[in-house]
Amino acid sequence: MKFKDYYKVLGVESGASQDEIKRAYRKLARKYHPDVSKEADAEERFKEVGEAYEALKDPDKRKAYDQVRQGGWQQGDEFRPPPDWQGGFQGGGFNPEDLAGFSDFFSSLFGGGFGGGRSRGPRQAPGRDSHARIEVDLETAFKGGARRISLARAVVGADGHVHQRPQDLEVRIPAGVSDGQQIRLRGQGEPGFGGGPAGDLYLEVALKPHRLFEVHGRDIHLQLPIAPWEAALGAKITVPTLAGKVTMNIPPGSSSGKRLRLKGRGLPGKSPGDQYVILKVVVPPADDERQVELYRELERAQNFDPRAGMEV
Repeated sequence: MKFKDYYKVLGVESGASQDEIKRAYRKLARKYHPDVSKEADAEERFKEVGEAYEALKDPDKRKAYDQVRQGGWQQGDEFRPPPDWQGGFQGGGFNPEDLAGFSDFFSSLFGGGFGGGRSRGPRQAPGRDSHARIEVDLETAFKGGARRISLARAVVGADGHVHQRPQDLEVRIPAGVSDGQQIRLRGQGEPGFGGGPAGDLYLEVALKPHRLFEVHGRDIHLQLPIAPWEAALGAKITVPTLAGKVTMNIPPGSSSGKRLRLKGRGLPGKSPGDQYVILKVVVPPADDERQVELYRELERAQNFDPRAGMEV
């Protein structure tokens, strides 16, 4: 069997904290999730990352693994269990039939293969966490709400094997949820072994595109068309926000690209975001002689050159 360097699989140092290991696992699990990733080996990498996390997330199992790793083994080395190894975590908390999804190396280390398997009574292990994506419209992200989703969930059948079954779940969307944020559903992950608790389900939020607004972190951006006279003379204009319409003052002499801020009108949170209104001057067409003459009159009256100073 091949030795597996679980730290290398997760891309962390051997002295990494449990929080660092958890963050690395979540990042890679999202990257290689078969429902999301387009990489050819995504499913295999996803299983490899899950196995590494299973070995390192529990301090006792990690201690047992570190004890073996101190022998100088490298990733991919042909591995044989040390004959005098007494086992730092007897049995690993798994029954042999529970180890079907893991590598031979993992099974040998935590399945009692060279720890003697002396633990008594039924062994228990918590189920692994699951990951999925949930699309949320911007209005729901702003106000919060509930969504009903359908997922394939792993369950233990009467035959003792894990099967995928469709399940409807009610998900509470917290107000102010942002793109990429995770919603945790306790106990909705993979089932535990030997009566152990189920893992958790982590739903990664993907905000749907909006016809008016763009999301930048917790800030909201809005392109606002204005007429030339509104830009030149200033105006009071009704502006849409996620919380409803507000009146905004357009300063005289405004140009396209000018940014105006509506404080606190972005996504809510401990530090609420703002809404930025980006002005876009829209020039009306000259469709008849009268309109053409008005433009000519403005040209003569202004004597304005927008390209002044561009000479090379």
